[in-house]
Amino acid sequence: MITTHPFAPDLDRDDDKLHEECGVFGIHGFPDAAAHTALGLHALQHRGQEAAGIVTYDGRQFNAHRDLGLVGDIFSSGQIMSRLVGHSAIGHVRYSTAGETVLRNVQPLFADLQFGGFALAHNGNLTNALALRRQLGKRGSLFQSTSDTEVIVHLMATSEFGSVVDRLTDALRKIEGAYSLVALTDSCVIGVRDPLGVRPLIIGRLGDTYIIASETCALDIIGAQYVRDVEPGEMVVLDDSGIHSLRPFPAARQRFCVFEHIYFARPDSVMEGTSVYQRRKQIGVELARESGIPADVVIPVPDSGVPAAIGYAEASRIPFELGIIRNHYVGRTFIEPGQQIRNLGVRLKHNANRAALAGKRVILVDDSIVRGTTSVKIVEMVRAAGATEVHMRIAAPPTAHSCFYGIDTPEPSELLASRMDVPAMAKHIGVDSLAFISVDGLYRAMGEAGRDAEHPQFCDACFTGDYPTQLTDHEGEDNVTQLSLLAELA
Repeated sequence: MITTHPFAPDLDRDDDKLHEECGVFGIHGFPDAAAHTALGLHALQHRGQEAAGIVTYDGRQFNAHRDLGLVGDIFSSGQIMSRLVGHSAIGHVRYSTAGETVLRNVQPLFADLQFGGFALAHNGNLTNALALRRQLGKRGSLFQSTSDTEVIVHLMATSEFGSVVDRLTDALRKIEGAYSLVALTDSCVIGVRDPLGVRPLIIGRLGDTYIIASETCALDIIGAQYVRDVEPGEMVVLDDSGIHSLRPFPAARQRFCVFEHIYFARPDSVMEGTSVYQRRKQIGVELARESGIPADVVIPVPDSGVPAAIGYAEASRIPFELGIIRNHYVGRTFIEPGQQIRNLGVRLKHNANRAALAGKRVILVDDSIVRGTTSVKIVEMVRAAGATEVHMRIAAPPTAHSCFYGIDTPEPSELLASRMDVPAMAKHIGVDSLAFISVDGLYRAMGEAGRDAEHPQFCDACFTGDYPTQLTDHEGEDNVTQLSLLAELA
């Protein structure tokens, strides 16, 4: 059973959106490292709203605070921040994939290993963590959490290599899946990105201080400058002498998650050297080229549909209007959530702007359709406001496959596109027409000529089913059952 934690009130599992699992931040050589880490995590809050943590090193000892809730609530106390002293720090925001968030799974994880203290935070998902967990358990490892990240810590603990860099490299060579990591030792901060570069990781600079973070928006909030992305398969070490780049893994073709550009990243971030906002607008341009239709107004489903809707309106020369207003201050309802209240739930977050909709042929632009439940309610609301026609345009191809690389994806049976073709989906949602951007159109919006079927430029498995790594833990009924049990304990 999937539950919602009370500290994530505006992002419940029924809001019909996919969610990132995590965001990471690391800084070395700055007097107030914890405060800057907290600010960075605040900017990365969209990547995880259920829990957050910071670990610092002050030259003598490691200091940590982890809790359930939002960054601004957890780290607002002067008493807590005063304990997080040190010139080096790493931090993490978390959104669990299933089950109840519990403190033992909140990162960064910390362990006293043979070489000293070690803290680790992870964005992504390992696809052979269960298999490795079984092997490590047979060798005597005792796990304190259900997080796949802990597998990396145990692999380091049992490694026969000497230095922390060599132990971490040895551990990562044994894992499959997607990861962007930040780690903290008594002498350095380490950042690593998996050889395929599925999840993002960037480098920033504040004076002489280097920073590692999931997105550039975490740099903007502290006045730091974007330097570059951590390259796929690269390990960067931040220490007192500066920044050092290592290439411990064989070269591989990059498969960056294309959904970062569609939805997950903040629109003001720069990813892979390109503005996320501009790419989302270009998706809207391609969508208008592929599936334009006569209409009176282009309306975004806020907030994630806004950039694509702007691009669609510009390309189609149809006026852009805010026909749906989003309430940004929705908390947990105090009303017992019976079926009637659930049916009204969408109005807690969205309300129709009748002046922009009445008597109009409307094009609704949204970033994706997952279960379709919210789309049904939005369309009903727009029609009730007087729209004469409702056409929905989606800034992603149909999401028909689960993600195993760090995104909270429903089971395929819950994905509308895995059960219905586009005409059936249109009928189910209640629109006059429905169109998704094509996979090739999406790639064109990303600056490519189209998708290279033999060597795809992005990870697009949620659309195509073309997974870039082995899925060891997801093969066989026993593995799937045990993964479900671990998720329930997460």
